[in-house]
Amino acid sequence: MQNHITPNFVFSPMIPDHGKGSRVWDREGREYIDLAGGIAVNALGHCHPALIEALTEQAGKLWHVSNIYTTEPAQTLAAKLTEHTFADKVFFCNSGAEANEAALKLARKYARDHFGEEKNEIIACVNAFHGRTLFTVSVGGQAKYSRDFAPLPPAITHVPFNDAEALAAAISEKTCAVIIEPIQGESGVLPADSAFLEAARRLCDQHQTLLIFDEVQTGMGRTAKLFAHEHYGVTPDIMTSAKALGGGFPIGAMLTTDKIASSLGPGTHGTTFGGNPLACAVANRAFDIINSPETLQHAEQQGRKLQAALTALGEETGVFQEVRGMGLLIGCVLAEPYRDRAGELIQTALNHGLMILVAGSNVIRFAPSLLIDDEDLEEGMKRLREALLSWRTQA
Repeated sequence: MQNHITPNFVFSPMIPDHGKGSRVWDREGREYIDLAGGIAVNALGHCHPALIEALTEQAGKLWHVSNIYTTEPAQTLAAKLTEHTFADKVFFCNSGAEANEAALKLARKYARDHFGEEKNEIIACVNAFHGRTLFTVSVGGQAKYSRDFAPLPPAITHVPFNDAEALAAAISEKTCAVIIEPIQGESGVLPADSAFLEAARRLCDQHQTLLIFDEVQTGMGRTAKLFAHEHYGVTPDIMTSAKALGGGFPIGAMLTTDKIASSLGPGTHGTTFGGNPLACAVANRAFDIINSPETLQHAEQQGRKLQAALTALGEETGVFQEVRGMGLLIGCVLAEPYRDRAGELIQTALNHGLMILVAGSNVIRFAPSLLIDDEDLEEGMKRLREALLSWRTQA
């Protein structure tokens, strides 16, 4: 197949054709176990019948009317999100980057409204990932994603993840926001320490600073709770969501309180497609399934099984030196002899009929469907074992 897409993507040689549940078939009919989940997007697997039904029903009614109007699907989804979180108001958009862009813009606008234009500094974490817009790529603490696009937006500081002392030293009365991923996903599936998030909340309160949790990857049941910060008992002022929110249909959301949302007056921010009826109809159905006790309990159980299986494979093969994560967001750190070769391993796994991910150059990431059953999980581990043994002999 000739490629007419810009070269910023390096595509896999396998071209997916269709999927069902946790299995995918390519154009030649070869089957794969999907433990990647579209990078934590396909929370209910491929082609879930309830999502197909919701999309089909809405497609026959209304696709798009612009944000001059609101719609029942958007209002219903916003009500569900606020009912089950700390938030009072929701801004809908199309992606995690857009949700974070909105959160960061709101933080600066709120600080300007209440404290003046000097309170504009943003603190983020080293090796964070918050999106690919110029603002979010600048806030993300990875130079490899931002250096080619300088000059970057100013007044952004980075502190080491899980370093409460560094955060305390960096924050000041000029800080308008601190943004943190409860689990750093793209940088190796690194969970935050409770003490770090608790310190962030305390410091933000002391300095009248907004605490933003980026739950784009960790939210919507991924860690076996609706949102990952629930594990820590720390509540943000603003939270972002996307990825699994639409179960595969593009949608993002920024959630906040009435007081903070009041700074987004008419015309201060917007989006053409955000909150469109198709996306919200699918997300409504996905939300109901994901937020059920049965799904969250299943995700917790399957996450424990997957972590145990991966730990056993690491002990057997010597390829993994650490397995970490929460629920069904799991990272396997490669042992020293295989350091920084994660890209090779996922290609070998693909050759064995298994779809997995990297999280940086030294971590293999797993983010399968929250509904993955024992049969698919066991078959996935069987294929992974074969891939590990094969790759180890070549490495």
